[in-house]
Amino acid sequence: MTTYTRRALVLALSAAGVATTLTAVVTPEVHARASTGVPALNWRPCAEQAPTAEQAPTAKPAPTTEPAPVAHAQECAELPVPLDYDDPYGPQLTLAVSRIRSERPEARRGALLYIPGGPGGSGVLRLAQKGDALRKEMAGAYDLVSFDPRGVGSSTKASCDLDAADRDLVNLRPWPGPGGDITESVARSRRIADACARNGGAVLRSLTTANEVRDIDRLRQALGEEKLSAWGVSYGTYVGAVYAQKYPRHTDRWVLDSSGDPDPARVARGWAANMAVGADDRFPDFAAWAADPAREEEEPGLRLAERAEDVRPLFLALAAKLDREPKESTTPGTPLTGNRLRQALQNALYSDASFPQLARIVRAAIDPAGKPVLPADLAQPLRDEDAAVTAAVICNDVRWPGSVPAYERAVAADRVRYPLTAGMPANAFACSFWKDAPAEKPTRITAEGPSNILMIQNLRDPSTPYSGALKMREALGDRARLVTVDHGGHSVYLGNGNACGDRTVTEFLTSGRRPARDTYCAD
Repeated sequence: MTTYTRRALVLALSAAGVATTLTAVVTPEVHARASTGVPALNWRPCAEQAPTAEQAPTAKPAPTTEPAPVAHAQECAELPVPLDYDDPYGPQLTLAVSRIRSERPEARRGALLYIPGGPGGSGVLRLAQKGDALRKEMAGAYDLVSFDPRGVGSSTKASCDLDAADRDLVNLRPWPGPGGDITESVARSRRIADACARNGGAVLRSLTTANEVRDIDRLRQALGEEKLSAWGVSYGTYVGAVYAQKYPRHTDRWVLDSSGDPDPARVARGWAANMAVGADDRFPDFAAWAADPAREEEEPGLRLAERAEDVRPLFLALAAKLDREPKESTTPGTPLTGNRLRQALQNALYSDASFPQLARIVRAAIDPAGKPVLPADLAQPLRDEDAAVTAAVICNDVRWPGSVPAYERAVAADRVRYPLTAGMPANAFACSFWKDAPAEKPTRITAEGPSNILMIQNLRDPSTPYSGALKMREALGDRARLVTVDHGGHSVYLGNGNACGDRTVTEFLTSGRRPARDTYCAD
């Protein structure tokens, strides 16, 4: 086996590969596989680029300012895929793909595909972040493979040409105004939908779960694999479940990490609504942390209350005050509003590691002389391409209701039941006014298919709550086993240090041994 030089990561693609225009050219070095007609992949060392973190359904985009990690011997390539699978020889898009080859050919059993979350997560960059750890866990059992879905990273992208204000996360998310008024958020959602219809074109319309699933099967063929194993995270669990439903005979060992409700009547709308449940499930972890006396020893000011039960009313009162009187932050022209504080909470609940940053924001907002320091994803707008893919996939998959009075009623009820999220999850997203009807119906996930799926789920997940994961578990029936981890945060495997959960997933992927029944891992 060839030894590959360690490189800093991510793609050094040609101008044609990264442009937002379509490309139908297959380079001379790429040869078609006779059995499938799909071009083989022309692998080369990856070049350097900064990573993005995992995203959850309709979730926050991650900052892109961290140094790029270095994964072991990571290679990159480009895969052409049809813009429209009904016209397979028509215009093509380019997907960025990446792999880390097994160092033990005698132990290799196939390819393990990482399916990124989001929509909008980069699999190429996530493989850069997790590649070394995953390689050690797999001990040569797989070539590790991932990709940037269409619209993401170094794959062909689309644009809605949104104004900077509409690309601000607290505006792209439909946060109601003070008191629950949705007039402004509805107007903004209409504006975003209009811009995407006007400027997005055929590429934007092609950003769907169904096409991502077809792209994965095309990648399988390009890799020369009869079957794939997979590790899908967050939105990637839905993509993975749809693939397993559509192509069951091409699945080997399938891991779904942090799943949402797969109900085809709601899909992304249900995921958004469930964020209110997830925030309520997860907030007690932050409250206990913020009231722990150890916080004062760690850093003066991080302890927000003497009792955990006092943290929630403190937060809600502060958000309401900021609704009335925004606080100047260290970012010129971007004050800390009540909604920006609520969004900061949503972001921080993903990981215990983000709790200190949230506590500092709260403390600075309370201090009359304080000036909160906003995290990067709240201090600057998303890139237009990132905003476009975040909106498009969830809007293209399924038709959302468009009745503004119905949203007004839903927001009012949600604000009472889930005050931490102030009605945002029940509000009208841009999808409510999307111009293009879904090209096809969502796939219904069923119990028909091989019993080769392992689900793993945190009990207190702020984005894909446990109650939604149970719906996925129910839909899959005897095809799946569920590992429940008594932990908070989003994503589990190799993510939160739970040895029981990590061991169970690793054993399944490397040996095929899966718990005989649903099981539980203590924190």
